[in-house]
Amino acid sequence: MKVALATQDMATVNAHFAGARTLAIYDVTPGGWSLVEAVQFDEATAEDGRGHGDAHGDTPGDDRVGPRLAALEGCALLFVKAIGGPAAARVVNARVHPIKVQDDEPVDRVLERVRGMLDGTPPPWLRKAMGAGASTGARPAFLEDDGEGSS
Repeated sequence: MKVALATQDMATVNAHFAGARTLAIYDVTPGGWSLVEAVQFDEATAEDGRGHGDAHGDTPGDDRVGPRLAALEGCALLFVKAIGGPAAARVVNARVHPIKVQDDEPVDRVLERVRGMLDGTPPPWLRKAMGAGASTGARPAFLEDDGEGSS
């Protein structure tokens, strides 16, 4: 399964989706993970809460979300520090399941949690994101990472 991580430093999931410097794309299997590619973006924010404006992807004509959305092709999950509502809707419509981390989280910890879930019995939301659930036409709901399933 391909997983995307919004990051400013390639070490931590610590970026807002529309303001991320990099989307790190990993292939995660029950046996481990490997970096597929790191998609870099020129339009990144300092993540300091100032000057975001269109960075949240909440305004019409926003051009930061489109390229990031294109980079998610083939991904099942997207881990972010934050994401605006309209951007989250576009991600979900692209059949990618966005997951917010509460605090900056090391990339290897996020990937290990996904690997562990794939190695055992994936929770229903992950089965649905993987396409293993029954096709009801419903899209996965936005999920706040509440630590459930982490080790």
